[in-house]
Amino acid sequence: MKVYLDNCSLQRPLDSRSQIRIILEAEAVLGILTFCEAGEIELVSSEALIFEINQNPNPTRRKYALEALAYAKSFVNVNDEVEAKSRDFIERGVQPLDALHLACAEALQVDFFCTTDDKLLKRAKSLKDLQVKVVLPTELIKEIENDND
Repeated sequence: MKVYLDNCSLQRPLDSRSQIRIILEAEAVLGILTFCEAGEIELVSSEALIFEINQNPNPTRRKYALEALAYAKSFVNVNDEVEAKSRDFIERGVQPLDALHLACAEALQVDFFCTTDDKLLKRAKSLKDLQVKVVLPTELIKEIENDND
């Protein structure tokens, strides 16, 4: 199983645990990373993800996300094909950086794109021809557990 964690999901364990949802998603992301470390699922990364992480002014958050991505087994650079697919997503209402992430995930042929961004989740689920399943971290944990049964 190949998984693309977007920046907001990678950062979730560092968010303030002021809501039950944040606590559950943070624990789910930590669990997902544990599965990646154990080699039970394949984490992937992209040039777009590294770019976004490096834009974060908080050095602790940058370091944490980059260390998490050290488990990534595959990496995709932004190329003409990824850019074209990204433009298609933008034309259909996806925010530019999110569109780039989705295009990278498709190029990597991932099974799941994990996000905590509700707007992205809703928009992505409306894209009928999207080649990846977009899920919350808690949904991804359920998928992993079902796959391991």
